[in-house]
Amino acid sequence: MKTKNLVLMALLIGIGTALYLVIPGINGGMKPDFMLTMMFIGILLFRDIRSVLVMSVSTGILSGLFTTFPGGFIPNVIDKTVTGIVFFGVVLLLGKLADKLAAATVLAALGTVLSGSIFLSVAIFLLGGDFPFLALFLTVVLPAIVMNAIAFFIIYPIVLRLAQRSNYAPAPSH
Repeated sequence: MKTKNLVLMALLIGIGTALYLVIPGINGGMKPDFMLTMMFIGILLFRDIRSVLVMSVSTGILSGLFTTFPGGFIPNVIDKTVTGIVFFGVVLLLGKLADKLAAATVLAALGTVLSGSIFLSVAIFLLGGDFPFLALFLTVVLPAIVMNAIAFFIIYPIVLRLAQRSNYAPAPSH
C-alpha cells in the first residue's frame, strides 16, 4: 500500500468524519452518514481489497465512536465493513461502468440502502428492543440515501480530478 494512497484515504475519512460530526441527529439521534459517501469514493479510487478493508473498518470505528444512536458502535463497525466489501465486489463486477458518474451515484445510493439496512438490523438485534425497522428506514435511511447520493454526485468528480492531478489515483478508464 502506497503512503500517498493512505494519506488520501485518511483525508477522505477525515472529511467524512467532520461532515458526520456537524450534521444534527434526527429521529432518535440517527443521522445521515457522509462518512459512508467518502468511503464509497475511496473504494472507487483504490480498488484493492486491502484499501477497502482499511477504509471500511476505519470508517466503521469512527462512525461507531461518534454515533448518537444508543449502542451504535458495533452496528456501525459491522455495517461499514460488510457494505464496503459488497460495494467493492459490485464495483469489480461492473468494471468500467462503475467509473461513470451516473452509475457510481446509483451505486452510492444502493450502498447507502445496504448500509442503513444492515445498521438497523444489527442494532435492533443487539439491543433486543422493539424498534420499528420500517419507520426508522423511512424516516432516517431514505433521507440519507437522497443526501448521500447528492453529496456523492457533487463531491466525487471534484475528488477524482484532485486525485488525478496529484497522481494519487489512476484516471478511470471510460
